[in-house]
Amino acid sequence: MPIVEMHVLEGYDEDAKRRLGEALTDAVRLVVPATPELVTVMIHDMPSENYYRGRTTRTSAPAKPDPAVLVRSFLSAMEARDIDLAQGFLANGFVMKFPGTGPMHQLQQLIDWAAPRYKFVTKTYDGFDTMQSAGCAAIVYCHGTLSGEWPNGTTFDGIRFIDRFEVVGQTLTKQDVWNDIAETRANA
Repeated sequence: MPIVEMHVLEGYDEDAKRRLGEALTDAVRLVVPATPELVTVMIHDMPSENYYRGRTTRTSAPAKPDPAVLVRSFLSAMEARDIDLAQGFLANGFVMKFPGTGPMHQLQQLIDWAAPRYKFVTKTYDGFDTMQSAGCAAIVYCHGTLSGEWPNGTTFDGIRFIDRFEVVGQTLTKQDVWNDIAETRANA
């Protein structure tokens, strides 16, 4: 039974510690064949007045927001066609790639590209997977199925999709999309 014990400067709320505990549990399970119930994580708050670096007491940095929540908020804004809200989630230099097209940098490019393909699309999520890249970006994959309406008014559903996002700070820097819309439409 693996036991992970760590100290953090006091100041992190329960949600941040829960996320940290889940991430440490998952990291252990990448190496050790243990179910989550067999991994023990103990997080100890350390008073900042007992911590010195460079002869100075330090305080904890604020916890990062959950990147999966940011991605879900962006996707919800897109589905609701609240383009102004969705745009606020994007970093300068944001790039997105969808099947059958080159890189796009503006949401209006996506809307124009999608217009002859379908009237609308909604997503049913099977899951979100989040990890830290070796660089500064958090990686969020979401996957599930698409439903919506073709330009001729007929409906579709059950089309598989995977989206991969890169999140830096509190903005999305990249989105890659894979789905079976073209295959499904060809057979419709």
